[in-house]
Amino acid sequence: MSTLSQAIEDAESVLPGAPAEDGQTDPRWQAIIGVSEFIPEDPRGVWAFAKKWGRAEDKDLRGAVATCLVEHLLKAHFDAFFPEVAQLARLDRRFAACVKICWLGAGVDPEDARQFNELQEDLRSAV
Repeated sequence: MSTLSQAIEDAESVLPGAPAEDGQTDPRWQAIIGVSEFIPEDPRGVWAFAKKWGRAEDKDLRGAVATCLVEHLLKAHFDAFFPEVAQLARLDRRFAACVKICWLGAGVDPEDARQFNELQEDLRSAV
């Protein structure tokens, strides 16, 4: 059984890296998915990783962080992480770009969805 520390170590061994060729499995995305598996048991540790790599220069890497980590952290722990996500997105343009591509999807509390949508609108208009 892996630990979050091991999953992060594995991920950071391939990050920042470069996107895989079209049609190929991207080891960076696979490693980030491995980190995401720890959201239920260690969301704070996953958030620390997401904060770091959600500000990456590479757009594809930010996309992996957005869709595999930030979205799932917010779906599972909105009240705990939304204030921090919003604050960092307002302070860092790359993290803002990460948040702008997130989608919380169906089944999210309507008030959470409203707050998140407002944040995305604020970030889009701040460009």
